[in-house]
Amino acid sequence: MDKHTIIGLLLIFVVIFGFSWLNRPSEEDLARRRAEMDSIARVKEDALARKIEYEKEQARKDSLAAIGEETADSARLIEKFGDFANAGLGVEKLTSIENGKLRIVFTNKGGRVKSVEVVGEQRYDSTAYMLFDGNDAMMNFTLIARNRILNTKDLYFTPIVSETEIGHRVVMRLEVDQERWLDITYDVPNNEYMTQMSIQAHNLKDVLAQNVQTIDMQCQQAIRQNEKGRKFEVRYSALNYRYTGDDAERLSEGSSDSEELKGKVQWVAFKDHFFSTIMIADESFTGTMVESEVLPDKSEYIRNHKMQGSLQFDPRGDKATTLRIFYGPNQYKVLRGYDDNAEEGEELELFRIIPMGWKIFSWITTLIIIPMFNWLGLWFTSYGIIILLMTIIIKIVVFPLMYKSFMSSAKMRLLRPEIEKINEKIPAEKAMERQQATMALYNKAGVSPMSGCIPMLLQWPVLFAMFSFFPTCFELRGQSFLWAKDLSAYDAIVSWDAYIPLITPYFGNHISLFCLLMTITNIVYTKINMAGQASNDQTAKMMKWMMYLMPLMFMIMFNNYASGLSYYYFISLLITIFQTYMFRLFVNEDKLKEKMAKNAAKPAKKKSGFMARLEAAQKAQQLAMKKQMEEQQRKQYGGNGKGRH
Repeated sequence: MDKHTIIGLLLIFVVIFGFSWLNRPSEEDLARRRAEMDSIARVKEDALARKIEYEKEQARKDSLAAIGEETADSARLIEKFGDFANAGLGVEKLTSIENGKLRIVFTNKGGRVKSVEVVGEQRYDSTAYMLFDGNDAMMNFTLIARNRILNTKDLYFTPIVSETEIGHRVVMRLEVDQERWLDITYDVPNNEYMTQMSIQAHNLKDVLAQNVQTIDMQCQQAIRQNEKGRKFEVRYSALNYRYTGDDAERLSEGSSDSEELKGKVQWVAFKDHFFSTIMIADESFTGTMVESEVLPDKSEYIRNHKMQGSLQFDPRGDKATTLRIFYGPNQYKVLRGYDDNAEEGEELELFRIIPMGWKIFSWITTLIIIPMFNWLGLWFTSYGIIILLMTIIIKIVVFPLMYKSFMSSAKMRLLRPEIEKINEKIPAEKAMERQQATMALYNKAGVSPMSGCIPMLLQWPVLFAMFSFFPTCFELRGQSFLWAKDLSAYDAIVSWDAYIPLITPYFGNHISLFCLLMTITNIVYTKINMAGQASNDQTAKMMKWMMYLMPLMFMIMFNNYASGLSYYYFISLLITIFQTYMFRLFVNEDKLKEKMAKNAAKPAKKKSGFMARLEAAQKAQQLAMKKQMEEQQRKQYGGNGKGRH
């Protein structure tokens, strides 16, 4: 760059600088420009404020439209909700969480659980299993405020969701202002069916009535038809409850029922066939009312459960009101597991909601059947095979009783000709004398008529236990075997839609194959037992027909029951028939007859205690009848009681 270029650039810089300095704005010009800019900014801010206010107004109008004209006036909101007026308006917002077992949806309207889905389970129509959804259920708490009674179901809460070390926490906050609120907190642990709920006030001393130490709770849940057989599901759905430290009880299962529970109630269960919602109070419910309504057959719901009760509540907020809520299966090992670490006397005994049959037989189910079923489940995945193995094991255990019963029947059958001779010799009018002669024959031959009945009676507890176990066994739900798609429901091979009087109400509109096989097998077994028992006696003929009629009655009874139960009885009868043929193959009746003849030839042995008592009772009855006849003759003829000639 030469010197002429440098001089030119310097001159240009001087000219530009001089021009700028000479044309700079005065202080008045600067002030005027700042005022113009501030004015423009204020206009923009006003426009933005008007836009925000417009949007707020539109949102308010939308909220007012959503809840109706009744609360459109803010003054009326204050009149209706008092300090909680701000919570009287809102738009429903849903919060969903999943813990591996449950998918729970919360709503800010009422601060409650709106729906619960059991993850991995399905209804009979292959849709997701919902314990309840939408308007199926309701939970409400009544708040006693200043000169007002408020219901949480009418108010909008603010949801606050967070994660904890064990799962998720959802806080539903009912705000008066930034300093005063009521929290309903839900803790949902991972991979658990049991959740925890707490209610606690914060700085509400001047809002809630301080002299009321309880809070009323109302719950309702409509039970959908979730299983294949509606009639069967209604039978096993019920409202259960347990008094603190006492046995569990239930409302009527067959009809609508309600009851006022006097005393402290530990928990109330809205029970379906295989799933339940159970509300467990940490300090018990008081003043509890429960109601269960059976809904019409055409409804998509089978029952409507209701419950209301009071819980201890601290309006000052120093202590929270807590309760637990179980959403899950009626599975024995799951429900029993909640008592594993409980101290004595503090057990929940939630498993009591599962019908175990009569108390005198329920111990067989809990101590033998369920442990055996669970143990076999560790080795086999097919529940059809597990039921087969259970049947074989039970048959092996009761084998001695079966053998003793067979031997008694065989002896009675061999003595039948002798008994018929006694009946021919002694007329029917002398029933007592005929019976004494028969008992004398039994005693000489060394046969006890009760020896065949007692072994059979000892097997009845097992039969009753299995009858209670299979229809309520959660593990069988949705499990297929052979043609049965669900061992907890009937296995229809023929179905029809038409309503048939006397058939449809009791038998249903289908025929279950396992039930049919059980019936056929039962008839065959009856024929085997009745063989060789033909008699001309009318009573015996009637008894024979009754024995053949019983399998048909069982078919009507079991056609709607779980196919797993019918399958068990079918296999059990097949094994019994096999055992009977084996007994007949290996028991030599000729030798047995010789042994009985030798016993008869021996000197009369001392009667057994039972036979002696029976004979004494017969003699006492004869003596009483004789005295009664003499007394009647004396009154009729007078004198010494002798009849006319």
